[in-house]
Amino acid sequence: MPWTSRAWLSRDLTDFGRELRRGASRPAPWSLAVLMIAACALLLSGAPEEKRIAIYSNAANYSLTVVQRNGMDYIGLLEVVEPLGTVSAKVSGGHWRFRYNDTESEFTPGQSGARVRNNNIALPGPFLLEGSRGLVPLSSLAGLLPRILGGPVTFNQSARRLFIGNVAVHFTAQVTTTTPPKLVVNFTSPVNPVISTEPGKVRMVFTREPVVAPGTPALTFDSKIIPAAEFQEHNGEAELIVSGTVPLMASFSNDGRTITISPPQAVTAQTQPQATAPAQGVIGIPSAPSGPLAGTPRYVAVIDAAHGGDERGAALTEQIAEKDVTLAFARRLRQELDSRNLATLLVRDSDITLTADQRATTVNGTDPAIYISVHAAAQGNGVRLYTALLASGGENHGPLIDWDTAQASFQAISQAAATSVGAELRSKQVPVRTLVAPLRPLNNIITASIALEIAPPAGDITQLNAPAYQQLIAGAVAAGVADIRDQLEAGRK
Repeated sequence: MPWTSRAWLSRDLTDFGRELRRGASRPAPWSLAVLMIAACALLLSGAPEEKRIAIYSNAANYSLTVVQRNGMDYIGLLEVVEPLGTVSAKVSGGHWRFRYNDTESEFTPGQSGARVRNNNIALPGPFLLEGSRGLVPLSSLAGLLPRILGGPVTFNQSARRLFIGNVAVHFTAQVTTTTPPKLVVNFTSPVNPVISTEPGKVRMVFTREPVVAPGTPALTFDSKIIPAAEFQEHNGEAELIVSGTVPLMASFSNDGRTITISPPQAVTAQTQPQATAPAQGVIGIPSAPSGPLAGTPRYVAVIDAAHGGDERGAALTEQIAEKDVTLAFARRLRQELDSRNLATLLVRDSDITLTADQRATTVNGTDPAIYISVHAAAQGNGVRLYTALLASGGENHGPLIDWDTAQASFQAISQAAATSVGAELRSKQVPVRTLVAPLRPLNNIITASIALEIAPPAGDITQLNAPAYQQLIAGAVAAGVADIRDQLEAGRK
């Protein structure tokens, strides 16, 4: 996976500091050059946020860039209306003539007025013509669009969110009285927000869904674990921020209509020895945890869809991101495993950001028989199967084992799992390569662990998202796991 600019800077700053600690009288010239370039990159990354407007309708949900002209916000009118019906525009006789379905409109460059359905409409600023592109003041949409479209329009101008017709998605939020408590958020239509976690917060950002605020944007709950949530709107997005006094994670259900926020199992199991997530090289995994608490599910497999949230992974095409392919395949693989009576858990079942340590901690806390990490690639053909390549020098101390080489005791069973899965894939005529690599979090997992990297058949990248291709691979992987279930169960820590 490629370095981000910030990770690259962090690496070089570390190298630079190491030189100074070694007593070098002056850092190497390349270090100074790298630091100067990286510092410039960070300064550039602080550029003002691009203004956008989100438009929601029964025909399509989409967003557009807002431009500044003469100190005012402007938007291309044709771009706003084009996804909604048949449109055309032309310059004729010094006027910009615009047609949507059977509705004709006329705008004159430099004039603060328009004619729609033979009615004159005042604009809050002059109409602008740039080439053949007609720009109208953003604030004019609330008055223009109902006349052009012939239906109701609601425009939240401060947040730049425009609703055409009755398309709003409403939600309710309630904290359960269970132990631990859970915040259950029910939506009137399926949603798929970008979800990220940080200490004490879960953020759900809605960019494509017309989610609107409840009666009050600030919600409070009678819970010490999940005391509050807040709804915000800004720059064409809506955001629901859930506050907690412990780490929280999100999961989907009800075909995307329900999101449940709750403490992860590793946090709520206070009496269970915890597999902490220390920095690399720190010793901190119990070598013989007691397993899940009584009454909690005992999973045969845990599937980890790589990337997610802010981490898109590889840009497989301009439209397809690795994080979306891995999640879709992980859900399909879960269905295949469940159909074989192999209880399965997804590390992420939504578009959330997770670190390698968070993933490893979740897996080690659930005590599965096998961990399967899912990746996707544009290059190659078929499937690449990986097991961990461990660094030498890991040292265990008493009941704790080294974080970076935690997989050491499970390499044999991991290789057996890779062999079984590979055999099933080959039986389905899927090309397979079996490799070893220092992939995190494979090195940190204390059970049988493999990683899949799915490449398109015959180089056709669009097939990565094809249900038939994903089903073929998921069925073979599930069959390979089922074939050695007894061996995997016997190899549990």
